[in-house]
Amino acid sequence: MQILAPHPFGSDINTDQLVEMFSHKTLWEDRYRQLIQLAKQLPALPEELKQQQLELRGCENRVWLGYQLMDNGTLHFYGDSEGRIVKGILAILLTQIEGKTPVEVIALDPLKLFEQLGIHQQLSASRSQGLESLVSAIKKAAESCQ
Repeated sequence: MQILAPHPFGSDINTDQLVEMFSHKTLWEDRYRQLIQLAKQLPALPEELKQQQLELRGCENRVWLGYQLMDNGTLHFYGDSEGRIVKGILAILLTQIEGKTPVEVIALDPLKLFEQLGIHQQLSASRSQGLESLVSAIKKAAESCQ
């Protein structure tokens, strides 16, 4: 099966590397810049994949999230956002969930990593709500593939 919208998150960039990247960032501004750097590494979705059914509601910026159940039983997630911070948040989520089975994705608590990286507590209320909308959409996608 051909992968739609490949990206480096979860393969070239893993959670241990994210923890290392953010461990040296003590100021919110530095974490903010790191999120923007991650956003730049997430390739833009081709326009044909920015379908209305992939667009999430409840986010500050427009966000698209799609997925594929691969032949080996793992999930490939892909997405994009018009906002740099939201796109960086999406990149962190993709790092955690890429290549996992539906059962593994459902069992995962992605917010723990955001707390560990020192990001979750710094997000505005609307971005926190957007993060929770993304996590909810990811869990629903995984549940639909069981």
